[in-house]
Amino acid sequence: MRSMAHARGFSLIEVLVALIIIGVGMLGIAKIQALAYAGTGTASLRALAAIEAGSLASSMRANRGYWTVAPTPLTINVTTTMTASDGSLTTGATCLSPTPACTPAQVAGYDLTNWVTALNALLPSVTGTVNCPTPIPVGGFTPPIGCTIQLTWFERNIGVNAQSQVNAQGTAIPPQFYTVYVEP
Repeated sequence: MRSMAHARGFSLIEVLVALIIIGVGMLGIAKIQALAYAGTGTASLRALAAIEAGSLASSMRANRGYWTVAPTPLTINVTTTMTASDGSLTTGATCLSPTPACTPAQVAGYDLTNWVTALNALLPSVTGTVNCPTPIPVGGFTPPIGCTIQLTWFERNIGVNAQSQVNAQGTAIPPQFYTVYVEP
């Protein structure tokens, strides 16, 4: 009779061990799912940065009347607002009705103002720079104006306060950046 009672207890221990193994496996699956979700969020922000930089590049190509003859060196800095070395860009377009027609500088200012608004809505703690240096003539040939668009932002990681720029271990999170070169 003792052997039957001993066998029943052993089966209960097996069941408890199996439950522990299943529980640890489920925790592992939950961790993998959380990491996959965080990776999706990171990829989403990087894709949005690429789309927004491409959007400005397209606007620059569409408005060649301004961007091919822009006063260089031209620097545009973006945070929550925009500052530009060409003051005509910061005024934006006030000529949206058919008359008077917008100048190329007003259209560029309008495009940049909309771009800044979209950046701030889509990317966390975003800063941006558009830099168009003066082309250097080579052998009597002056190359076209080339501009660099660079976006920098801080990604939010799992378990990190959105306002802090450190991870759970106290290490500073490096900013992410996306750069594109454009010849309008």
